[in-house]
Amino acid sequence: MNITSFLRDKLMLYLLHLVCMMALGVFLLATGYPKDACLLIWICWILVLLVWTIYEYRKRKRYFSKMEAVLAQIDQRFLLGELMPFSERLEDRLYREMIRRSNGAVTERVHAAEKAKEDYREYIESWVHEIKAPITSVALMCENHKSEVTRSISRENGKIENLVDRTLYYARSDEVYKDYLIQETDLQAVAAEVVGRGKSYFIQNAVQVEIDCTDTVYTDRKWIAFILNQILQNSLKYRRETDAWIRIYTEREAHCVRLVVEDNGIGIKAEELPRIFEKNFTGTNGRNHERSTGMGLYLCGKLCAKLGIEIHAESEEHVGTKVILEFLVSGYFLSGDS
Repeated sequence: MNITSFLRDKLMLYLLHLVCMMALGVFLLATGYPKDACLLIWICWILVLLVWTIYEYRKRKRYFSKMEAVLAQIDQRFLLGELMPFSERLEDRLYREMIRRSNGAVTERVHAAEKAKEDYREYIESWVHEIKAPITSVALMCENHKSEVTRSISRENGKIENLVDRTLYYARSDEVYKDYLIQETDLQAVAAEVVGRGKSYFIQNAVQVEIDCTDTVYTDRKWIAFILNQILQNSLKYRRETDAWIRIYTEREAHCVRLVVEDNGIGIKAEELPRIFEKNFTGTNGRNHERSTGMGLYLCGKLCAKLGIEIHAESEEHVGTKVILEFLVSGYFLSGDS
């Protein structure tokens, strides 16, 4: 609030004072009062009005400054009605009560939305666990009746399982803290496990995979395995037609361990590279090749942010792509490993 807006708000009051001063002056002059006495009354009136204006302006400005300070300090700003500073003015108390009632309705709606979101997440998790049973049954039947047809069915069944896993992890991505266990994790073992689960895809597409992860990190094994699988699926999808390869290796830096997934695929355009972790971004490759939802790398970026892992990519079109995960490591662990 500034002085100009305050004066504009009091304009009708000042006009009323002006009319009253003029009416009083006319009355006093008509009854024989000297002009000097009338002028003195007007000056005193104006001085009193000026003092009142300064006092009222400073008081209101201080009140609203306190309110702005409260608003800046709270995360849930719809609770302002509960934290508004006290005011002896009736209109302020009425505004506060109306805001509190309005915020009460907002809070109820927020709680209802959170409950609906929680119910939906629980349903998705339940559905995923239920659908895992027929997926596993199909995989066992294909394993027990091997033929070219069952191998094709098994590969498509694996794609379904991957999409189902993505759905589950997406549903849990906002509450990672409820479902993770930080422990020393052997990246070599995790990479081998992920590659082993998808070996039929690599064989089918003649993609050579090399693993050279000599470092361990402190993270959640299950979530890292999912993230790595999504990155590998992306590399597999945008592979080159012949002599395709993927390398998974680690690099140790001063205060971090870098897990690198490198391929010699079709690469990413330079102008599209900064956007690959955005939700639903498919880019030129996603439109020109297999159907893409733009959710895989977005989910990887979201989960890495929750787990405190830096993720970024380097790529050159028609040459290949590197996706790099950086696990920050304290000096204590680095010195203990050396």
